[in-house]
Amino acid sequence: KKSKIIKIAKEIRKITKKYKVKLIINDHLNISKITNADGCHLGQNDGSVIGAKKYLKKQIIGVTCHNSKSLAKIAIKSKADYLAFGSFNKSKLKPEAKKANINILKWAKRNIKKPIVAIGGIKGSNYKKFIKFGAKYIAISSYIWDNP
Repeated sequence: KKSKIIKIAKEIRKITKKYKVKLIINDHLNISKITNADGCHLGQNDGSVIGAKKYLKKQIIGVTCHNSKSLAKIAIKSKADYLAFGSFNKSKLKPEAKKANINILKWAKRNIKKPIVAIGGIKGSNYKKFIKFGAKYIAISSYIWDNP
């Protein structure tokens, strides 16, 4: 299974380079390194930001902070390149994800100097409100993969 993911990621990498778009691999430091992705996104159980930075050198490291100011402060102290908050909506990709409140984005916009990413069930019909409330970026998975 991992070899299939690597093969797909390498193909996606060609596309992202062509269009000058960042490729961030979710959860897997080794796949991020093997595919020469721009970075890796870490969930709370995917290892430390400090360890990831040592392993991936100059790649971007982002971290999920759910709906937590304390996790955000830890991520900043660990020198994460960006912080992600969510899940703001139900998502087929991660149906068990912890729910986040839009107020965390408002807090982050006022208190965090790093880029903020909104995650979780974001699609064409709702993404603008996340940008309005403080997200600099949005993460979309299901909306792309499930879109005919």
